[in-house]
Amino acid sequence: MSKKLLTLLTVVLSGFLFLSVGILVAADAPDEVVIENKGYAKDTKGPVKLTHKKHHADYKVACAECHHVIKDGKNVWKEGDKVQKCSACHNPEKKEGNVLKLNNAYHNNCKDCHKALEEAGKPTGPFKKCNDCHQKAS
Repeated sequence: MSKKLLTLLTVVLSGFLFLSVGILVAADAPDEVVIENKGYAKDTKGPVKLTHKKHHADYKVACAECHHVIKDGKNVWKEGDKVQKCSACHNPEKKEGNVLKLNNAYHNNCKDCHKALEEAGKPTGPFKKCNDCHQKAS
């Protein structure tokens, strides 16, 4: 077998391996995630249901759009890495250094994305009224 053919075969097989791992990891992701407001002194808005599978599979939102580990100003989180709760880094009560408060992190990510879609004339989810996303507080 020629060296070029062997190299090409190795690249193709490696690509299939990474694609397979990505598909398996995405298959493990829940269909829906409920974002709770735990850790706040007072829960004024209630939880938010996120259609996780729909965002990933139907809307083609890349995992790293939401999941992140920031090192030297860059997101180094890769698909297949452990997903930790947002509150592990984002304090619900206060901003710490450059790390946003938890609700600001959620709002910046979700609302900004939906707003950008609307501005681009594309279909989008709600982002203008609290109760369009938040369920009643318990």
